[in-house]
Amino acid sequence: MDKELEALSIKIGNLLKSKGLTLATAESCTGGWAAKVITDIPGSSHWFDRGFVTYTNIAKQEMLAVNENTLAEFGAVSEQTVQEMAEGVIQHSHADIALAISGIAGPHGDTPQKPLGMVCLAWSGKQFATFSTTEHYTGDREQVRYQAVVAALEGIQKCLETKI
Repeated sequence: MDKELEALSIKIGNLLKSKGLTLATAESCTGGWAAKVITDIPGSSHWFDRGFVTYTNIAKQEMLAVNENTLAEFGAVSEQTVQEMAEGVIQHSHADIALAISGIAGPHGDTPQKPLGMVCLAWSGKQFATFSTTEHYTGDREQVRYQAVVAALEGIQKCLETKI
């Protein structure tokens, strides 16, 4: 495993364990990569509940209760959608804290309003209000996805260190 992702996953695991909390994920463009690196850590079953890979709009609606109107108005790659994804994770799991990722990793699917490398991330929790951000990454598909996973995990770390 990549050393940066491994170190972040271990740090998050230790923080979750020390606080008696669990994490779950909702991923679109990263296809479960965040859940994979988290579960690469031995003992992660003590603090990782589940991961949702909701690649299509219908999956986002069925599995996470993302509102059809949100998708129609703002699109799958929007802060509004990832906020609903993260909140859906909390509603449809036993997790205390959640992350959500949706983006345009390429090489196709971009528009002038939503260019390649645009990724929206959100974090939600039982003990803090949902928040989100939009990032613009450079590189190929793999590099965009990698940067999105790092940012998502760093966001969880920040939540655990400052919000809980």
